[in-house]
Amino acid sequence: MHPGQSTAEENPRVAIGEWIVAQGLAGANEVEILTGICERMNRAGLAILRASVAHNLLDPEFDARGVRWLRDQGGIEEAFPRSDDPLADREWLRSPFYHLLESHEPTLRRRLDATYRRGEFPMVDRFQDEGATDYLAFVLRVGESVRLGEGEGVVASWTTDVAEGFTADQIQLLAGVMPPLTLVFMLRTMNRTARTLIQTYLGSDAAQRVLAGNIVRGRAEPIRAVVWFSDLVGFTRISDAASPGTVLELLNDYAEAQVEEIEAQGGHVLKFIGDGILAIFPQDDMAQACARALDTAANLTGRIATLNTRRAAHGMPVTSTHIALHVGELLYGNLGSPRRLDFTVLGPAVNEAARIESFCASLEQAVIVSTAFAESSGEARRRLVSVGRYAMKGVARPQELFTLDPAYALSE
Repeated sequence: MHPGQSTAEENPRVAIGEWIVAQGLAGANEVEILTGICERMNRAGLAILRASVAHNLLDPEFDARGVRWLRDQGGIEEAFPRSDDPLADREWLRSPFYHLLESHEPTLRRRLDATYRRGEFPMVDRFQDEGATDYLAFVLRVGESVRLGEGEGVVASWTTDVAEGFTADQIQLLAGVMPPLTLVFMLRTMNRTARTLIQTYLGSDAAQRVLAGNIVRGRAEPIRAVVWFSDLVGFTRISDAASPGTVLELLNDYAEAQVEEIEAQGGHVLKFIGDGILAIFPQDDMAQACARALDTAANLTGRIATLNTRRAAHGMPVTSTHIALHVGELLYGNLGSPRRLDFTVLGPAVNEAARIESFCASLEQAVIVSTAFAESSGEARRRLVSVGRYAMKGVARPQELFTLDPAYALSE
């Protein structure tokens, strides 16, 4: 080593490893990191043609995620949805990564020269057709205490197109970057997984507040918002007559319709209560929040009609929703014990919305809104028609209730 020369300058493995860690700590994403690795490998003489890194995800929609780099195209990210597609399963079962994970071998190499026997891995056959001369794959597993879900670690593969393939020193270099690469990719994956899970179970707005540091019991913000409370019509009757699997599928279908419509209009779903949903529309402009909530209710009517047509065609039970809309002052934040919290809304307005919803059946209306909602709705007030005054348990005085006027169901 020359005076002043560092180990990193002398050893590409050390230099690339240190660069990976630095980039990971700086917040670089996986595409940027893999691209940087391949560029540095090529400057070190490896002639990388293609590289791929993949890992499992703990995600309700996606089973795994990968990053690929191609010399002529750069880096791209791809996610693999959870699927029952037999073709996708067959492709995975015949992949080198699957073989590595199942065999518990740390590496897999195939020289793509005249000695190569095609047919073992269709993917590698294709790489040979594209000019690759050597294929090398690694799996690096992490300890069980740092795993999330079924993910055991990271798998990575590298191909070159030089005639002699990878040299022994180059293979050692590729193996040497696997620990820092795995560490950084797992760090990114855990961060992404935590955000996904919190958002999945709390909703986007509550998740952002929790991730921003609002995790202390009793810390709640006063807000004024539209309260949405809905449930399914005749759910008890359906659940008594149907199998558990059928009931679960029904709940999922109708919950999906409601959640997507609520979120499309800027609402936040806070809680599933059996077959019921509690949501809020917390905008500063309350007239606009009311208009969005009414649009959601009106749009949902059409969406459920389409859903019912599809379900009935398959002999599945169908239902509809009863919806109550109210406006009130709420506390929005943490409730519970120090180590088991719920991020939700509290206040009389929530209870009043639930009581208003109970009038939907007796008044034969799919949507009923309160006096406070009508008074806060601005121009949207013309879309409402009175259904009379009623006394509600726990509410001091009777109040006038309203429903959507069919002539003004949607805003213009």
